[in-house]
Amino acid sequence: MKTILRNATLAAAILGSAGTAAASSIPGMRGHDHTGITVPDMKQAVDFFTGVVGCKKAMSFGPFADDKGTFMQDVLGVDKKAVIEQITMVRCGSGSNIELFKYTAPDQKDLTPKNSDIGGFHIAFYVDDVAAAKAYLDARGVKTRMGPIPVSEGPAAGQTILYFQAPWGLQLEAISYPSGMAYEKGAETVLWSPKNPEK
Repeated sequence: MKTILRNATLAAAILGSAGTAAASSIPGMRGHDHTGITVPDMKQAVDFFTGVVGCKKAMSFGPFADDKGTFMQDVLGVDKKAVIEQITMVRCGSGSNIELFKYTAPDQKDLTPKNSDIGGFHIAFYVDDVAAAKAYLDARGVKTRMGPIPVSEGPAAGQTILYFQAPWGLQLEAISYPSGMAYEKGAETVLWSPKNPEK
């Protein structure tokens, strides 16, 4: 009788949880630390992020290479003869960090993905006023796209956006949502925001 009761309890537990997804996580995961980007010219990239965007340089290190073995391939998944000439870390306001890489490699490709390309990406910076950001970027000769664009419908209503590009083509965005976004009302999970980094 005890075995039947134990099996029934186990079956009920398994069937009861079948429709419920358990949250999984990398053990100890706390949040986004940095985004790494390979750039064609380290000085140009550091000058852009510090002199135009307003980030602060924290540190530089390198080079890294392995002339005899496969360390670079084993650790980073790159050509075994790839060389990281320099890495520079920058901190941008109260957001996460950006890690800039200057690589050389026998099989290096010079690709600038569009946002629509698989593997394409952009980095968004929260600003207080997107129109002021556009005027500033335009005055500095930075390529900006159409905007500012206010979003007035759907879950993202309340935000204003503007896309722009670094001199080497990296896609960037200025975003603002001073009164929050529509989805936040009743949301179980609210996105982290650099305007309230403690939340």
